[in-house]
Amino acid sequence: MTRVAGLARSAVLTAAIATAAGLAVAARAPAWTRAAPGRAVILPADHASHPEYRIEWWYYTGNVNAADGRRFGYQLTFFRIGVDPSPANPSMWAVRDLFMAHLALTDVNGRTFRFTERMNRAGPGWAGAATDAYHVWNDDWSVTLENGTHHLQAAARDIGLDLSLAEDRPPVLHGDRGYSRKGSDPGNASIYYSLTRMPTNGRITIDGRDVPVSGQSWMDHEFGTTMLEPSQVGWDWFSIQLDDGRDLMMFELRRADGSIDPHSSGTLVEPDRTVVPIERAARFRLTPGRLWTSPASGGRYPVAWSIAVPDRDLALSVSAALDNQELRGDGSMGVTYWEGAIDVSGRVRGRAVRGRGYLEMTGYAGPGMANLLR
Repeated sequence: MTRVAGLARSAVLTAAIATAAGLAVAARAPAWTRAAPGRAVILPADHASHPEYRIEWWYYTGNVNAADGRRFGYQLTFFRIGVDPSPANPSMWAVRDLFMAHLALTDVNGRTFRFTERMNRAGPGWAGAATDAYHVWNDDWSVTLENGTHHLQAAARDIGLDLSLAEDRPPVLHGDRGYSRKGSDPGNASIYYSLTRMPTNGRITIDGRDVPVSGQSWMDHEFGTTMLEPSQVGWDWFSIQLDDGRDLMMFELRRADGSIDPHSSGTLVEPDRTVVPIERAARFRLTPGRLWTSPASGGRYPVAWSIAVPDRDLALSVSAALDNQELRGDGSMGVTYWEGAIDVSGRVRGRAVRGRGYLEMTGYAGPGMANLLR
């Protein structure tokens, strides 16, 4: 990119960010579709974009190892945030959607965490998400689907990845057949499904060196228009792959008064692929443990947790693979959150288990992503 082009893009993005201040107004526009029960999830078609909804993200996390045993965690996320469903200005510079992308790499053995981000608009072709095929991109970062394989590509100055992920297990539909309700208003919800255990091969790049890796990844796809309510300030979300073949997704929504919202929920996938919805009120407990304080944001994050699902005889201990896995999105609406690789141990039905996964915590510092989802 030339210096002139770079300056022009920076100016346009500054205007786009300013336009995003109208997100709350746009959210109330009747043109956006709200998530509702009964909408069938059809794959692979639903991997593609759903521009009738205001908010959408494609979320990849994984734990991979090099041949010498060196361990890495990675996150690559593409976000689409609707600003105006029907811009009056027909110009390609009109802002219908903003596109953010986050790339993070945890070097567990090297005890380092690195993060970079992008923010663009679709009009000039800088970013976008196809509606007739699975292809999402932000500049030269992208994810595509071909013959059941997800291909992830992203590179920045000192980190990058080029990974192929297989759809090894059936998709898991969360909530009521994919309708994941988040609040007392039925429209505060998302269509939400996961690919919970994806064999992964390829390479990561760190400090200019390519490292061949293999391991397991997790993919989440959600879309909706309003997901949270004013009383909800953030969430704690877990994706866990256990060595006995079980997969677990679980989230709790935290309220401003310190209580946990009853619409928190989870999904357990048994080794035989049986999918078990878990409603928080009666069926699981998340207990925070040790805290880590970010020197950058001042946020105090629980980096150790206990998870209990009594009626499935499941009790797990979770700990961060590295305490400092905080993402500070200074270039993407000031979003700050913690997202990182975790280690898991415990017992299920009397048998010892171990595993790995990812933990996301929002609303502990800065405005947080929750402000974008109302």
